[in-house]
Amino acid sequence: MLATIDYQAVLAACVPLSLAGAAAASAFALGRAVSSAMEATARQPEAANKILVNMMAGCALIEALTIYALIFAFALQGKIAG
Repeated sequence: MLATIDYQAVLAACVPLSLAGAAAASAFALGRAVSSAMEATARQPEAANKILVNMMAGCALIEALTIYALIFAFALQGKIAG
């Protein structure tokens, strides 16, 4: 006979793992963005201001996705306790 798995147990295991994955992906993406911006600035110092503005806009979007993942994880945590 197959054992049934409670959805709350699955959420309790998957929510922290998915949040850790989102944080790791965000850290990797931010590192790449900043690295690429520094390389571009080294190649063309006169375009440093434009590069900085574009990098900051991209970093804000990456961080926003991570915050959305955090909010989604908090919403799912409410399903576990209930």
